Amino acid sequence: MFFLQGFGQLKGVVYGKSANDVKEALFGVRVKSLQNQQTSVFTEEDGTFEIILGKKLPDTLVFSVFGFRNDTLIVDKKDRFALYEIDLYSDGMMEEFVVEAKRQSHGILKLQVLHVEMIGEGELRKAACCNLSESFETNASVDVNITDAVSGAKKIQMMGLDGVYTQIQLENIPYMRGLESAFGLGSLPGTWVESIQITKGTGNVVNGYESMAGLVNLELRKPESMEKLYVNAYGSIFGRGEINLHGGHAVGKKWHTGYFAHASGMFGEIDQNKDGFRDIPLGKNLSFLNRWSYQGKRMEAQLGVNSYYENKVGGQLGYQPRNNSGKYGVNIESKHIDVFAKTGFLFANKPYQSIGIVYNLKYQETDALFGNRQFKGDEKRGYINAIFDGIIGNTNHKIRTGLSFVYVDMNQKLDTMLIPRIEYVPGAFGEYTYTGTRFTGVLGLRGDYHNLYGFQASPRLHGKFTVNEYLDFRFTAGRGFRAPNVIIDNISLLATSRNWVIDPSIQAEVSWNMGGSLVQDFKFFKRKANISFDYYHTLFENQLVVDRDQDFNNLYLLNLTGKSYSNSFQVELTLPILINFDVRIAYKYLDVKSNYGGKMQQQVMIPKQRGFINLAYKTRNKRWEYDATLSVFGKSRLHAVEYAPGAVSTNNESKVYPMLNAQITHVYGRWDFYVGGENLTNYMQKDAIIDAENPFGSYFDATRVWAPLHGVNVYAGVRFKIKHKSH
Repeated sequence: MFFLQGFGQLKGVVYGKSANDVKEALFGVRVKSLQNQQTSVFTEEDGTFEIILGKKLPDTLVFSVFGFRNDTLIVDKKDRFALYEIDLYSDGMMEEFVVEAKRQSHGILKLQVLHVEMIGEGELRKAACCNLSESFETNASVDVNITDAVSGAKKIQMMGLDGVYTQIQLENIPYMRGLESAFGLGSLPGTWVESIQITKGTGNVVNGYESMAGLVNLELRKPESMEKLYVNAYGSIFGRGEINLHGGHAVGKKWHTGYFAHASGMFGEIDQNKDGFRDIPLGKNLSFLNRWSYQGKRMEAQLGVNSYYENKVGGQLGYQPRNNSGKYGVNIESKHIDVFAKTGFLFANKPYQSIGIVYNLKYQETDALFGNRQFKGDEKRGYINAIFDGIIGNTNHKIRTGLSFVYVDMNQKLDTMLIPRIEYVPGAFGEYTYTGTRFTGVLGLRGDYHNLYGFQASPRLHGKFTVNEYLDFRFTAGRGFRAPNVIIDNISLLATSRNWVIDPSIQAEVSWNMGGSLVQDFKFFKRKANISFDYYHTLFENQLVVDRDQDFNNLYLLNLTGKSYSNSFQVELTLPILINFDVRIAYKYLDVKSNYGGKMQQQVMIPKQRGFINLAYKTRNKRWEYDATLSVFGKSRLHAVEYAPGAVSTNNESKVYPMLNAQITHVYGRWDFYVGGENLTNYMQKDAIIDAENPFGSYFDATRVWAPLHGVNVYAGVRFKIKHKSH
């Protein structure tokens, strides 16, 4: 807990060399101090590590990981604060031995300057994880909310702000932008995902200008390390069925390829809250992805193609798009294809210099019918980002510079209103990283010229101070902006009879975000535990405000007048009660306000408080896994509604309610069998749709949703995998 004189910080990277002299970074290498048996760390996914040395020097560090020969490094006082590169050699010539270590599937990445929360494969297994929207069920930082009571669409929220303010990336390539943002969460199967990194606050300038509240990066399974075959089949009592499969194999010595396929459907018509509307839309989804990777001595490359088709049919019971018989219906159809590539070049005589280029081309069509209202949209998007990495003198001073270009051609048509838009945004950025003994700072600046909104500067500042080997302090501040997509960003508001009144001169959304976190590690019954505190404040210079409070007949989509801000505080505690029994407890407070109806009010459908607890237990033989997550959502403000002339809602506040999910998994050889339940507390919102009996009337409103629309859901599934033979 204190700053101790005489301590030193040693950092490095651990690589593994195979029999054919292929060199790659090693994840999960244990670095242990022999002087202090309690001090040991594990390398991150990129092979990096940092360890705080004690006062007693010289010390011997031992590097060990399964599949490679152990190695040692003797460090003296003169070696403190140095940066080392360690090579471990394959133990293919040695007799087999097993080294076991517990790999954390959730936690704050200790080596990152930014506050980055990692959700690993083990965490994703804790839920059915049928698509991306269900991959955050055991996470307290990201909320996933239902946008309305008829379309089944979901959106993420960070810091109480809409998901459009969170930059979502697929392996550092922009993902779910524009038309895809409204319904895209259901398009990516969770079984394809290897890990998720959640960054709070504005991200690095390298990743672009749209990170206003945070950044979510999705890492898919890699062709060179994924299973030969993986199959997941799922079914629920509501009539939902799904099958996912993926596999990878080598093509020659330097190429690997991986394929991913998904098919799902919702076939059961349920109405548990008895309002005459489907609680979950019927529909189907087909997705396919193929990716390739190339690994040479001085060049690395990845490329692939991703496509999906989705069709959903919601609305009143019995509604069919081609035979609606006067019923209120919702029909959403999405078509998507994109190609992506990343290339990296290394310099033979300059190991700390590299050039990387990221490319992406996307085409998206989204058509949506809400009752009598018709939306049609199409989007063509291009993206390129070129990045140079280098050092100034030594590795304590790193630089990243580059150029980017974004092109967007989007058409949005709502009934007879057409909003076409073409964007081209050239940009340049630079970033300097200083790495000291205990402090690491990142100073970045990017400038982008937007053809519609002019020049935009995005300064960013991040820092991490290592107080001691157990306590880290981080801070961040930065500016972000985005071009609002007036209709698709708010398309769920078509599920109401109100008229849309749109400001004809919508401006770019601009915000400043600042905050910080404390992460404290400690021993709990001789096992590693930690507690984290974080606070972030987001202040908007301009925002597209949706005002439902001016009157009952209209929705006003306006530029911000006055203030708009978000305050987010979260504390999270992780305790290893037993060797294989972990408990995570979290509490979150959100203060999100803007000018609604002429006065500062809390944003609607944002619970001010949320409590969270996750229990995870795995038997010693690793054959059984038990997981349960309880979330308690606090009260939130609701917009006032009119039931009939003169009859206005008086109770405009939601209730406190719990949500309990649980799952049991049995592992038997290559097979995993799992069964689970969602919303086991059986809490349902009974009045999600206002005037459901007259959906084409002037009082209909299906956007006042703050709780689940259906009760207990029970599901079961099976996973099967064939791994590659080890050589």
